[in-house]
Amino acid sequence: MNKVLMVHPTDNVMVALKDLEASEEINFEGQHLTTVGPVKSKHKFALKDFDKGDEVYMYGVLVGKATQPIKKGEAMTTENVKHAASDVVVRERKTDWIKPDVSAFENRTFKGYHRTDGQIGTQNMWLVVPLVFCENRNVLAAKEILEEKLGYSKGRDYDLDIDGLLQKIENGADSSGLIDEDIVIPLAEQKKNRAFKNVDGIKFLLHDGGCGGIRQDSDTLCQLLAGYLNNPNVAGATFLSLGCQNAQVEILQDAIKKVNPKFDKPVYYVEQQKSSSETDFISNIVKYTMAGLVEANKVERQEAPISALRLGLECGGSDGFSGISANPVIGYVSDMLVALGAIPILAEFPELNGVEQSLTDRCVEEKDAQRFVDLMAIYKHRAEAVGSGFDANPSPGNIKDGLITDAMKSAGAAKKGGSSPIVEVLDYTEQVTKKGLNLLCTPGNDVESTTALAGSGATLITFSTGLGTPTGNPITPVIKVSSNSILAERMKDIIDFDTGSVITGEDTIATKAAKMLDYLLEIASGNAETNSMRMRHDDFIPWKRGISL
Repeated sequence: MNKVLMVHPTDNVMVALKDLEASEEINFEGQHLTTVGPVKSKHKFALKDFDKGDEVYMYGVLVGKATQPIKKGEAMTTENVKHAASDVVVRERKTDWIKPDVSAFENRTFKGYHRTDGQIGTQNMWLVVPLVFCENRNVLAAKEILEEKLGYSKGRDYDLDIDGLLQKIENGADSSGLIDEDIVIPLAEQKKNRAFKNVDGIKFLLHDGGCGGIRQDSDTLCQLLAGYLNNPNVAGATFLSLGCQNAQVEILQDAIKKVNPKFDKPVYYVEQQKSSSETDFISNIVKYTMAGLVEANKVERQEAPISALRLGLECGGSDGFSGISANPVIGYVSDMLVALGAIPILAEFPELNGVEQSLTDRCVEEKDAQRFVDLMAIYKHRAEAVGSGFDANPSPGNIKDGLITDAMKSAGAAKKGGSSPIVEVLDYTEQVTKKGLNLLCTPGNDVESTTALAGSGATLITFSTGLGTPTGNPITPVIKVSSNSILAERMKDIIDFDTGSVITGEDTIATKAAKMLDYLLEIASGNAETNSMRMRHDDFIPWKRGISL
């Protein structure tokens, strides 16, 4: 394994792949230098002497400026480098790209759920959703009644047979006899006990919206929920309405029609202010949900082409290796999917700051290039208006592990989008429809962004991380991809796929990407569960625009 890495031939910094001591000799690809002081693994060090104001380049793009003189071989830190990014203009299209070899996957399929409008999902979920936060308590009441009885109580690898113990007590067993009983029910056995074999789960969403605030927030919430209904991973839903909230049933119904004029999934609306009692209200929620599950259970997994997949591209808890292992591997998978006729979706606009020019150039249509520039400008203005900015995006964890400017973080994060042309630029809650790489405006916040990706149609989400995060989604499988093997071993209950072998040189980006696509097809077919699915990380946070990075 090499001690260092130069990511791009035009860079003037290098990455330490291991902890470097002071006065350590570095000889790599024609570069010869001696470290001035210690350089931690994942951090960067100077390949030249920098004067104050000199530009810092990594991944071939501007990622910062020196705030003081930096010696050749000295570590780059928040003390001597500040965020800087290149200006962006809409210019001629640069959409040529080299397609990866996908011959091994051309005839591959997965087993998905075919919807009547032609969409194909990787899951078959029923939703129970409040239109307003006042109904969160009743959603939880329905969950308590329905979930375990129908065999969907998860969150651990086992369940306990309390009913069996109660039966033995009823039959006269004494205390000593109970202690010797084996009451552990493995996860695989739990699934056999499900009442609806073709329904992968009932998901009970909670949120703090639907009323109060501004009317636009409630309208946007309805658009997001319409997107969740339209996602082919969803079979239908039961909506709980108080009755007087801003997010009226009619607004949601109009949003559904706008999202998909062919929409025909079963949807039920239960209004508390029209109910005679809470007992009557909860009873109706349960009955409508059970009726919906009967319909959802009629759909079975069938063979489907890879071209039907929609892969959300997300990262969180990034480290200094994310941009050289996990994200490039995901980017190669993205390119493979484009070559196979599928749809990857790159989100997190604050984490594209500094690489706008290359992404703008890759837009097939000039109107999409201009829309991307406009959305980024609006987002940046909103962040600055509340006293922040894109430069505040790196978290303390990012900085500690080597991502010291937003542009440096962004340049690595953008690698998830590969190199293929961008076919469409979408705003929050808009639906993906065009085959090829799409850009979706979301915040960098992990859960708000994964929530948005599922709401715009993602049927799988890859989530790269160098530090570890338990984020999941209620309707779309989230595959956690570690940038380094130390994390994969330490947090094996969270990480699903390890790309650390790219850092050690045991794998290339291409070989690891092929393994990842194999794994994604297993998840899409229901042959395996991600750790976030197993542990019930059903995170759902709608975005209130203008206040999140």
